[in-house]
Amino acid sequence: MTVELVVGLGNPGAEYALTRHNIGFRVVDELARRGGAARWTRRASSRVVAAELGRRVVLAKPETFMNRSGAALLALATSLGLPPPSILVVADDVDLPLGRLRLRRDGGPGTHNGLRDVVAAVGTGFPRLRVGVRGETPWEDLADYVLAPFSPDELEPADRAVVRAADAVETALLEGLAPAMERFNRAPE
Repeated sequence: MTVELVVGLGNPGAEYALTRHNIGFRVVDELARRGGAARWTRRASSRVVAAELGRRVVLAKPETFMNRSGAALLALATSLGLPPPSILVVADDVDLPLGRLRLRRDGGPGTHNGLRDVVAAVGTGFPRLRVGVRGETPWEDLADYVLAPFSPDELEPADRAVVRAADAVETALLEGLAPAMERFNRAPE
């Protein structure tokens, strides 16, 4: 099935903009920039915009907090008449090193509470792109870690991860999930 909607997971609000948990929003923002999309609107508890990325696609950022992303995604999918296999979800992943990507056709949520909420709302049958955000420094509290900004020495690798993740999404849109998985599910060079 063709991907028609790309949803980046994150938390609304300027205070969360550059945190690890908001890398999904950053990827969608990069795709909007590439696709010449300028005017975000509100629809079904999300901010949405149409972009031309080789073909027309809808980009979205739920306006709910990360752990409540499922309701917003379900409302948006219902309003657009889209089944889960046509929705690509982009989220952070602390189980992956910073910059590593993992694109899958479907599957469970792993340890990610935002994906857990999405799975509870729409099931496991949607493609997802996990973007590694784990740095070298260990953490004591996972919630504090993902809600913290990247350290100064992680900023450039995080920016490269956003660009590479957007490349992976564009490849999935234009060539399909299988070629994108083959190309991007390996360590960056």
